Amino acid sequence: MNVLILGATGPTGRHVVDLALEAGDTVTALARRPEALYDLADRVNVVAGDATSHNDVAKAMIGQDVVISALGRSTSVRADDLFARAAAAVIGAAKEVGVSRLVWLSSFGVGDTYRSASAAQKVMYSTFLRNIYANKEISEKAIRSSGLDWTLVYPTMLTKDPAKGTYLVGERLPMKGNPTISRADVAGFLHKAASSPEWIHRDAVITD
Repeated sequence: MNVLILGATGPTGRHVVDLALEAGDTVTALARRPEALYDLADRVNVVAGDATSHNDVAKAMIGQDVVISALGRSTSVRADDLFARAAAAVIGAAKEVGVSRLVWLSSFGVGDTYRSASAAQKVMYSTFLRNIYANKEISEKAIRSSGLDWTLVYPTMLTKDPAKGTYLVGERLPMKGNPTISRADVAGFLHKAASSPEWIHRDAVITD
């Protein structure tokens, strides 16, 4: 498939890029720092731009079958409106260009998933991550009402561990303590979801 990856230079996004290339996909990456992907210059179409810019996203989206967003704020606890602005840009560009499939990486604890969080998780989500989660919730409300064929993916705490290839995934999962999942496994699910209609218009909570 032809796939556009947002957040491709981030730790999860780079895993998605590698998996898409392994699968034989034609990969386009929209990146504010295209130099971060120079090692893949002969294998990936790297478009310099910003995921919050409608024009930049629309330019990169031409000819794509699916958009995978792995956007994140790294170690920052402030969203700086990244997710809401990016969602608006992606939704507008998708309608303009004619792309319908969107797989969007969120975080467990955002929106309705907060209700099934453990007590330990709720403390973290309502304090340290409160600003980022509020902005993610805004972005997801827009995506749900966009008319696109969306999938929203909610991983628990992300780690740098290698992929196990086995994990729990469901629209709702019971939580105890503060479970984790590797970025590599999350990337694997993002790519899998993008390749199949199984998770269209569904939330996917994912954890070890």
